[in-house]
Amino acid sequence: MADSKRVTMGRIGGPYGIKGWVKLISFTEPQENILQFRHWQVKLGQSLVDLEMDQHKQHGKGLIAHFVGYDDPESARRLNDVELTVATDALPDLGEEDYYWYQLAGLQVVTVSGHVLGKVEKLLETGANDVLVVASTVESVDDRERLIPWLPGRVVKEVSLERNLVVVDWEPDYLA
Repeated sequence: MADSKRVTMGRIGGPYGIKGWVKLISFTEPQENILQFRHWQVKLGQSLVDLEMDQHKQHGKGLIAHFVGYDDPESARRLNDVELTVATDALPDLGEEDYYWYQLAGLQVVTVSGHVLGKVEKLLETGANDVLVVASTVESVDDRERLIPWLPGRVVKEVSLERNLVVVDWEPDYLA
C-alpha cells in the first residue's frame, strides 16, 4: 500500500496445530474486531511483508487464524511474535467524539487554566476507565509523569487533532 501511516492491531502468537494456524493476540476492543481485516503488513527481519488472513475463528477465550502460504507449523513459526499492522485509512470511521488510541499519542496536554502538562505517551486500559499516560516535555510545568483518567466531559474537556491538543480539567498539583 502507498499509505505510510500504519497502526498495530495485534500480534501473532505461536503456532497452533499442524496446518499452519497461529494464535492471535488482539489489541482491539472487543478482541474480535481484529478479524474484520484480511490484509496485513508485518516486519519479518528487515523486510515488510504483506500477509493475507484466509481463515480465522474463536478458540476458547482467544482467537486463531491461518495466513495464505503458511501451511505447516514450521512456516507458521516464522510469524511468531510479529506485529499485525494495517493502513490507518483502512480503519472504520468513528463518531465525532470518538478517537483511536494512536490518534491521541503525541498530543499536547494542557489544563483548562493553561498549564502545559506534557504529551500523551500512551493509554492504559483499566477496569474502570482508560487512562492517559502524560510524559513531561520541555514546555511542561514540571517534570512529573501523570496518569489522567479518560473521562470525556468530566476530565477531558476538548480534543483537537487539528491543533494537536487535549484540554483537561486536571491541575498540576492533583495527586501531588
